[in-house]
Amino acid sequence: MKHPKLTLIAALLTTAATAAPLPVVTSFSILGDVAKQIGGERVSIQNLVGANQDTHAYHMTSGDIKKIRSAKLVLINGLGLEAADVQRAVKQSKVSYAEATKGIQPLKAEEEGGHHHDHDHDHEGHHHDHGEYDPHVWNDPVLMSAYAQNVAEALIKADPEGKVYYQQRLGNYQMQLKKLHSDAQAAFNAVPAAKRKVLTGHDAFSYMGKRYHIEFIAPQGVSSEAEPSAKQVAAIIRQIKHEGIKAVFTENIKDTRMVDRIAKETGVNVSGKLYSDALGNAPADTYIGMYRHNIKAMSEAMKK
Repeated sequence: MKHPKLTLIAALLTTAATAAPLPVVTSFSILGDVAKQIGGERVSIQNLVGANQDTHAYHMTSGDIKKIRSAKLVLINGLGLEAADVQRAVKQSKVSYAEATKGIQPLKAEEEGGHHHDHDHDHEGHHHDHGEYDPHVWNDPVLMSAYAQNVAEALIKADPEGKVYYQQRLGNYQMQLKKLHSDAQAAFNAVPAAKRKVLTGHDAFSYMGKRYHIEFIAPQGVSSEAEPSAKQVAAIIRQIKHEGIKAVFTENIKDTRMVDRIAKETGVNVSGKLYSDALGNAPADTYIGMYRHNIKAMSEAMKK
C-alpha cells in the first residue's frame, strides 16, 4: 500500500502538470475560439485581434510582439488574412506556428463563389487586399472541419502529451460542425433560390455563397479597407431596387455608414447585423454561435 504522503505528492504533481496550460497566440477571435474548443483546459489563448475588431484594419503593436514571443504556439489563418507585419513578427519570433487553412482549396479573391457583382470592379484603394485568395474560409462550416483538424495537429505537435485529449475534443467539435452545416442547408433551402440575395458591407461571405447558393452583394471588396467608387455604389443601389433585395446587413466589425446610406437610398430597412470576421457578444461569442446567428438573421430577412 502506498504511503498517504506519497499519494498526496503524486496528486499535487499531477495537478501542477495540468495547471500550466500551453500558451497559444491566435491571430483573430474566430481562430482563437476554434483553438479553445479543441484545446480546452490544456491551452491558454490570446488573440491579436479581439472580438468585434477588424483584422483588415489591425496594426501590430509592441505588446503583440511580446505576446507572440512568450507563446509556445502561434496559429494564423493564412491566405493573406494576416498583414505582412504580423507574418514577419511570427517568423522572426522563432516560435512554432501553423496555418489553419493549410491544404484547404481556397476561392480566388475575384472568384464568384455563388455571388456576383453587376457593378464594375474598380480596384482603386485595394492596397490592403489579400492578394490572390479569399481568406474568409470560416464562412463554410464544411471547410471548417479541415481547419479544426489543422488546429488540433498543431496543438498535438506543441503538446504531445495531450494527443488523446485533443483528438477527442476535435471529434466532438467536428460533429458540431457537421450539424451546423446540415442546419444551415435546411434553413437556406427553405428560401426560394431567387430570394437568396444579401447585401453586406464587405465581401466576406463568398464561401457561404458557394456552399449554400446565396448571392452576396458588397460595396467593398475582400478587404474591408478597400473603398468603393461612387459608380460602384450607384450600381449596387440600382441592383437592389431592380431585384427587390430585402436582406441588407451591417457588420459587427465595420462602420455602418455605407450600408446605411445604400439602405436609405433604396428605401430598404437594414435587417440587422452579421458577424463576418470577428466574434461578438453572446450568443456570437463562439464560432458556432456566431454562425447560427448569421444563418437565422439571413434566412429570415431573405423571406420577407
